[in-house]
Amino acid sequence: MYLHSGCQIAVSPDTKLFAVDWLGVEVTRATLGIIGMGSIGYKVAQRARAFNMRILYHNRNRRRKEEEEAVGAHYCEKMEDLLQQSDFVMLVVNLTAETRKLIGKKELSLMKPTATLINISRGAVIDQDALVEALQNKVIRAAALDVTYPEPLPRDHPLLKLNNVIITPHIGTATVQAIHMMAEEAIANMLAVLNGQCIPSEVFPK
Repeated sequence: MYLHSGCQIAVSPDTKLFAVDWLGVEVTRATLGIIGMGSIGYKVAQRARAFNMRILYHNRNRRRKEEEEAVGAHYCEKMEDLLQQSDFVMLVVNLTAETRKLIGKKELSLMKPTATLINISRGAVIDQDALVEALQNKVIRAAALDVTYPEPLPRDHPLLKLNNVIITPHIGTATVQAIHMMAEEAIANMLAVLNGQCIPSEVFPK
């Protein structure tokens, strides 16, 4: 949460000195709970391992033992167990009827008051009214959202007025290289269809 406001302080013409008691939260050895351990969730776990994080995950299907061991991830059959133990909770699920408002008032109340909720999936996975209430009442420490519902939020939305939330404009894949790779993948899929071949990135496999 300090990155954005810290940048503003660093460049402000009114800044005369930097506070020495301005402290953030350590990521190293913290517990990261990943909800949705598909290909993206697994890549998050690989990166988190480099910070010596304790990694918990909840998924419809448990990953193979070798995959868990490769990143040091521990499976939580119940999402509630993950929420209660995690310092950072990251949402990496597809938006479906089952995941819409997956995180609501009940789930937020299970999280640590020192926890941060991170959403890189879709905005509607969170009940945003419940999130606003949780952030205002310090039910959780903070939130970092790359996605909202709708996008962009109305300019008078209460999430935009809170100082314990960071919102970015759905830029998780916004690099030149990532856009090129996605375009190449889309072309490969179209060519496969035109040539009567199996679709490499079929969303709903047969």
